[in-house]
Amino acid sequence: MVLEHIFPEDWLEKKGRYAFLLGVGYSIVGVLLASILFPGDPALVAVAFTSLLLLPELYKIFSIEERQESMEQRISLRSLWKDDIGIVRIYIFLFLGILLVYSIGTMVMPQMQTNTLFREQLEIRFGQGFAGQAVSGGLFSSGLFFSLLSNNFLVLLACFIMALLTGDGAIFLITWNASVWGTIFGVTAKNAALFSGQNTFYLFGLIMLVVFPHMMIEAISYFLAAISGSVISKDVILEKFASHRFLEVFGFNLYLLLFALIFLLLGAAVEAFVLEHVSIYQEIIRMSMQAIV
Repeated sequence: MVLEHIFPEDWLEKKGRYAFLLGVGYSIVGVLLASILFPGDPALVAVAFTSLLLLPELYKIFSIEERQESMEQRISLRSLWKDDIGIVRIYIFLFLGILLVYSIGTMVMPQMQTNTLFREQLEIRFGQGFAGQAVSGGLFSSGLFFSLLSNNFLVLLACFIMALLTGDGAIFLITWNASVWGTIFGVTAKNAALFSGQNTFYLFGLIMLVVFPHMMIEAISYFLAAISGSVISKDVILEKFASHRFLEVFGFNLYLLLFALIFLLLGAAVEAFVLEHVSIYQEIIRMSMQAIV
């Protein structure tokens, strides 16, 4: 791709905040290409295009980490954790850039165009499709926590398996989740504003203030699972199987997967609390639903 060659090789690794611009730029390109080439059903194609555009940069990042690990005489949990934290930061900024594009796009485009361009994402709002329960299923039921946890666990498991089998393939699921969250938060704010007469961006800001903590906790759990699977996948190729170094890296990344599960539990608990006890968020959701009745 073009953008990743404009900057030095370690551009994103040293200044992860620039990944935000990359997420914004590539998601815009992905949406535009999909809407032009596949106007009938561009939603999933846009996510696929964005993921494909991001893959070369992610491959470069993981290649840098592999070189750093290969030069280390002794692998320690501290050094590996330090390397992985940098990748998590990159994932976070990419995720936020993609989410912002889908949120703003949903809020500013006409309703008919939004329904066409983001049809697959909008279906998740009503519990249809993969990850539906994470944002809409049984919002105030007694089994909310376990419903959220079971669905989010499937997403985490899919991220880990995709990364394990393909190296960097989990970026598709991460991009998909960013597009789903961005679209749903954007359309919720838009519909609530239509019903109440309030400013759309004001309501979107309120939504983000409420959901940002649990959203990022859940997202980080997916990032950790993706990193764990990617590093294990590449370690199988680079290191002699069952060697001491192989077992060290493999063991650490299993610990990383355990941390991902802990973040997942925490995120589900916070999300269940928010959905059941934060009245302003419940009111925004109620106004949004009233607007489409």
